[in-house]
Amino acid sequence: MKKHIYIILGIIQLFVALGALPAGYSMIVEPNGSGLGMNPGFLEGSPFTDYFIPGLFLFTVNGLFNLAGAIVSFFKGKYTGLIGIGLGASLIVWITVQVLSIQMYHFLQPMYFVIGAIEIVLGYLWIKANHRIDSKVIGLR
Repeated sequence: MKKHIYIILGIIQLFVALGALPAGYSMIVEPNGSGLGMNPGFLEGSPFTDYFIPGLFLFTVNGLFNLAGAIVSFFKGKYTGLIGIGLGASLIVWITVQVLSIQMYHFLQPMYFVIGAIEIVLGYLWIKANHRIDSKVIGLR
């Protein structure tokens, strides 16, 4: 399993990116949510009046950054583990903010929360297995 951590992490990051890029793009070009069949009423109680800013975050962080992370993972880059931890944490924050802002309404929310946690674990395992970064610097043993 240790040898294939980078492949699993890269596949997960690619999966997240392939889901986030079209959804984020749709939210940017149609900020009323109509492109995804989302009701603007979901945003009541959130700091957003439309889906443009959430779409921009989704497209950029969960889309482009995960796509870049997948490339780094597949090429076993020096920062594969740290990128995996960071992207997993950002995905967990994204889902947490989403649930707190608009309430839970879809099975994909807990699924992506778990995927974020898996990214964090795989990132940690990559660092531990490869000693690519001085683990004392980032507080890992």
